[in-house]
Amino acid sequence: MIDRLWKARGVAVITALLLAVGCGGEGGGSDASGGGDSGPAASPVDAATAGHASGMVTFSGMAPANAEIDMSTEDVCAAKHSMTPTQETVVVGDGGGLANVFVYVKEGLESLDFPTPTQAVVLDQDGCEYTPHVLGVQTGQDYTLKNSDGILHNINASPTENRGFNVSQPVVMETNRSFPTAEIMVPLICNVHGWMNAYIGVVDHPYFSVTGPDGSASLQGLPPGDYVVEAWHELYGTLTQNITIVTGETAELSFEFNADMSAAHVPLGDPIDPMHPESHRTVDHQ
Repeated sequence: MIDRLWKARGVAVITALLLAVGCGGEGGGSDASGGGDSGPAASPVDAATAGHASGMVTFSGMAPANAEIDMSTEDVCAAKHSMTPTQETVVVGDGGGLANVFVYVKEGLESLDFPTPTQAVVLDQDGCEYTPHVLGVQTGQDYTLKNSDGILHNINASPTENRGFNVSQPVVMETNRSFPTAEIMVPLICNVHGWMNAYIGVVDHPYFSVTGPDGSASLQGLPPGDYVVEAWHELYGTLTQNITIVTGETAELSFEFNADMSAAHVPLGDPIDPMHPESHRTVDHQ
């Protein structure tokens, strides 16, 4: 009787294990084909029908000299610069290209819903400077605030559409943040070092670019249609251009800023004078 009982229990256990293995294998296949966690959302754009836009952002006339930065009180940061550092307000390359211009699709993508990138963008504090000076992120995308100097920094963000923050980083460390709402642009400063400033462009799609000293900008993989593209600069304001994207073709982008535009309205969060962060200047937010 006892032997029969143990044999029965053994058969039941083996049967249960076989069922569990079978269900586990079937469940894994189901997840891979769409059940459970299906992974990152797909782009709403068909790459086979997409087109592109690329071109230049230039500066005409005599570019103003950027203010020198005195880092004599911060030996750690001063040691990282072989020459006297300057502000990055107006950076013009040898070919007339204007750097630190945020170029993005302003109108034309309202009906599309784009997935949030899973990779964070990094804003570093190195040599008592923000690197890069201008960057872009998508809504909801993480960006990593990094302190590579190992001395006290703080990141003070003063957006208009998003919630502001003031993060202290006393040592080598990283902090993650994100903005849920599109906004052009969000200014950042370091209250410890008044010369440190940067700008973040927040958009709800992946079609944006930040120019380097060569002034080049590129928006790849746009769906066919008509768009308004805007170029933003921290001193010279904005310029817009209408483009039409055709499958397999590249629309030309061309923006030209000049010194006479220095009094232009600059779309910005609550701006702070980076050289005098204790005093705020007022601007028209219309």
